[in-house]
Amino acid sequence: MFIRVNPWQMLFLSEPMKLIPGALRLEDLQAIHAGGVPIEVDPAAHAAVAASAAVVQRAAAGSAAVYGVNTGFGKLASTKISEADLAALQLNLIRSHSVGVGEPLQPAVVRLMMALKAASLARGFSGVRLQVIDTLVKVHNAGLVPYVPSQGSVGASGDLAPLAHMTLALIGEGEFLVDGRRSPAAPLLASAGIEPLRLQAKEGLALINGTQTSTALALHALLTFEPVLEAALVIGALTVDAARGSDGPFDPRIHELRGQPGQIDVAQYYRALLAGSGIRASHREGDDRVQDPYCLRCQPQVVGACLDQLRHSALVLLREANAVTDNPLVFSADGAMISGGNFHAEPVALACDAMAVAIAEVGAIAERRIAMLIDTGVSRLPPFLAREPGLNSGFMIAHVTAAALASENKSLAHPASVDSLPTSANQEDHVSMATFAARRLLPMIGNTAHVLGIELLAAAQGIEFLRPLESSPALETAHALVRQRCPALERDRYLAPDIDKATMLVTDGSLSRIFRTLPDLPVLWIPA
Repeated sequence: MFIRVNPWQMLFLSEPMKLIPGALRLEDLQAIHAGGVPIEVDPAAHAAVAASAAVVQRAAAGSAAVYGVNTGFGKLASTKISEADLAALQLNLIRSHSVGVGEPLQPAVVRLMMALKAASLARGFSGVRLQVIDTLVKVHNAGLVPYVPSQGSVGASGDLAPLAHMTLALIGEGEFLVDGRRSPAAPLLASAGIEPLRLQAKEGLALINGTQTSTALALHALLTFEPVLEAALVIGALTVDAARGSDGPFDPRIHELRGQPGQIDVAQYYRALLAGSGIRASHREGDDRVQDPYCLRCQPQVVGACLDQLRHSALVLLREANAVTDNPLVFSADGAMISGGNFHAEPVALACDAMAVAIAEVGAIAERRIAMLIDTGVSRLPPFLAREPGLNSGFMIAHVTAAALASENKSLAHPASVDSLPTSANQEDHVSMATFAARRLLPMIGNTAHVLGIELLAAAQGIEFLRPLESSPALETAHALVRQRCPALERDRYLAPDIDKATMLVTDGSLSRIFRTLPDLPVLWIPA
């Protein structure tokens, strides 16, 4: 679990969060994502930044061709640029690469982009002056959000277009988002007392080379999915009781024999959620069913495998958040400037593809649980959970909506990383597509959250048919929370508003808070 931070409290923090280059923690990233916290780069990084900048300045004054300092870019790398034009070269780079399209990135994503870029540059291997990092920090702390279109990066040579739009705002030629509207950057920088950044040799390239956009998008998805996954555990347990399922499949001895850590932890979560259930106690004796359907008894195996993938992705993204990913890299110890390919976002793309499959699977098994609940032959509840079935259709078509969303996620889960398309006249002949891989996760999370909202309504309805029996204390709290917003379905009614209200309980942390009250559970994510 990440530490939850209240953004309204953070507005009044007197001490800025210190970014220690190369040592950012998941909770640091969560706090930046939430907003309202000022940041500063650890002053201990200043010496390394100055040393690498000095290497670039010497190269700019020399006659040898150095990529990104006094040459063109990409396929034009063999074109030498005169010393008089070096500043214009960097400015032209930003202007020419600001070609993004589509809806703007959300402020939380852009905040992460700026902080990650500042921390990466501050490691002292990029050859930029301290002023570049200071400008990023000042813009972040002023609450200014650069306008960054969401489409236009293939995730190699860095997230060029989105980072160029970010940089265009820093130099006063781009735009910021103010109340969701695009506003010219220069007046807003002036009103905040921030000097527009004047780029010197390599600085434009250092700002737009890198994986900070795809990484920020992926972290945004991970943070957004956290309460949804916790809600899925609560809802899955509620469905177990609604269907009078067994808690035997959650016995720790089963899962220890397999040894998969996510599976072991998820079984423990379910045991804690179901502890003290009167419904379970009522059918412990005399139940003629030998085994429950997979959607109930295999939840630790399925959701646990998803958790393992998400935990791995979290670690990959944390490493990437701390990485230096521009090109060429500057090694001040011996003055070397070495061209490489750290800007290639394949680690992020593969992590996002794993996240996509996990997100889809959490929704897929939830859809199967809804199908089980409305099937009277399996659940032994009234058909479609309807009172007077036939006259009432109950949850028949709500399940159809869940099936449509789960199916949509199957298409979106297709791996983006295998879909390379060469660019830059085949100089950049294999790309990661990491930015799309990350960007497509948010609509997938929305689909899964809606499926879970429908399941929450269906499971709560199933519990109604078992009264006066009660579930566990944790699950009765969840049931009461649903009933505060959505009454039981006594007869057919307009159900879409209830689905929206139930989905809000999934996404806003309400069900997540119930999960977090359970004592002595393993954390959801593994802290690094």
